[in-house]
Amino acid sequence: MGRYIPAMRPSFEIFDHTADAGIRIVAPTLLELLKPAGDGLYAIIGKVVPGNDPPQLVSLDLTDSEPSLLLRDYLHELLILFERDGRIVTAVEQATFSPDRLTATVQATLADRDRSAYHREVKAITYHELEIRTVPGGYEATVIVDI
Repeated sequence: MGRYIPAMRPSFEIFDHTADAGIRIVAPTLLELLKPAGDGLYAIIGKVVPGNDPPQLVSLDLTDSEPSLLLRDYLHELLILFERDGRIVTAVEQATFSPDRLTATVQATLADRDRSAYHREVKAITYHELEIRTVPGGYEATVIVDI
């Protein structure tokens, strides 16, 4: 009999990286990396609280040469939504994540500026140490953001 590996739950952790910050994300599938990756980005920014306005559906269609670049591109789009429109992604409605394409429809809600606490500005999602690797039970991704 094989070794029992408990089911991996999508999650993230923040770690310090020189003058930047890193997000380590784990999930059982590539697709399930998306929600905790976004949550990790917002956690670096601070305590970002969604407002009460109805969510807006936003469609993303990204192509790149490998999954780690697609994850970086996805986070870049989330950062643009936050910086340009003041919106945060609260849910991934539907998505596909293949080695060279990521499509997603996400719910984007205005951040509640009064209840949110912003600690850091994220300037960019970098390519430095960007990686998605297979681990027992799923995937582990590493993303470094420039703060």
